[in-house]
Parts: sequence; structure tokens; C-alpha cells
Amino acid sequence: MKLHDEFPTDHKLAQVYRWGAALCGLVLLLFGCLGFADQLSPFNTHGSHIAGMSTNGVLSLLSVIFGLVLIAGAIVGGNVASTVNMSVGALFLLSGFAHVFILDKPANFLGFGMTNVVFSFLMGLVILTFGMYGRVTSRLPHDNPYWRRRHPRQAAREAAARRAALRAPASLPGTGSNTGRAR
Repeated sequence: MKLHDEFPTDHKLAQVYRWGAALCGLVLLLFGCLGFADQLSPFNTHGSHIAGMSTNGVLSLLSVIFGLVLIAGAIVGGNVASTVNMSVGALFLLSGFAHVFILDKPANFLGFGMTNVVFSFLMGLVILTFGMYGRVTSRLPHDNPYWRRRHPRQAAREAAARRAALRAPASLPGTGSNTGRAR
């Protein structure tokens, strides 16, 4: 089974994943392109400042790459966009944690400053939230594909009950089983 087979193509959650990925991807793409426009040196550990954050050529390149990955996920949509959002969001959070410990050290080859760390945490949480929306909660509606995936037996019983209800003839009030027969 492919990832997107369980997800109806017109499901409302697909739009959340798509728009979230596209929005965050555009922000990262813009930041990376502004870094390239300033012709930054690739490994400058002090970095130039763009949009209040320090950056260098490598960080600009990574921003463009992750921006394009998020935009590609938005184009594909569905579960792919959700999974891409969750993966990229987790990477941003890990990057924030890692860079807290290497600020002002030679290992800080991306030229991160404290504003970059805060941005990494915030962007990671936003992207992760877009990816997890409708997938992770204790009260998913029963028509949600992720609820059906987690509760296959109950979902099968409910689907069988719906099919049985559709097959049962609808009786109108005032008519009996002998409709059409004259007495």
C-alpha cells in the first residue's frame, strides 16, 4: 500500500499539509536566496546578517534545499506533504538543539547566532505542527484515515454497519410490507 492510498484526494487535511509546507518552504527559500544575493562566503563562521539572522553561503544553500523540499512536498500533497513536514520540522528542532551547544565555537560552520537558534526552534515547531495536524491526537474523528489505520477492527465494523444501512430498504411512514396490494 502506498502512503497516499489511505487518504482521499479531496480530504480537508491535505490542504493543511500543503499550505503549511508551501508557506514554510517559501520563507526558507526567500532567506536562502537573500543570502545568495549578498554573495556570502561559504564557511564564514561569523556570518553576515540577513533578516536579523546571521548566515553564510552554506546556510543559504541549506535553506534553499529545505525550502525546495518543503515546496515539493506541497506539490505532491497528502501524506507525503505531512511526512515531509514532520521530518523537516524534526530536523529543524534537532538543529536548534545542536547549535545551542556550539555557538561561538569553531564547530559552528553555519555561522549560527542565537536568533538563528530561536528561528530554528520556532520554524521546526511550526513545520512539525503542520505535519502532525490531524494525525496525532487522542480524539480523531472516525472518518479520519489515521484513526481508521490505528483502529482497523472498529473501522471495519463501522464500515460494515454503514454498508448494511445503505442496503436496507427505507420504509416510509404509514406503509407496511404489503404496499401495492389491495385488500
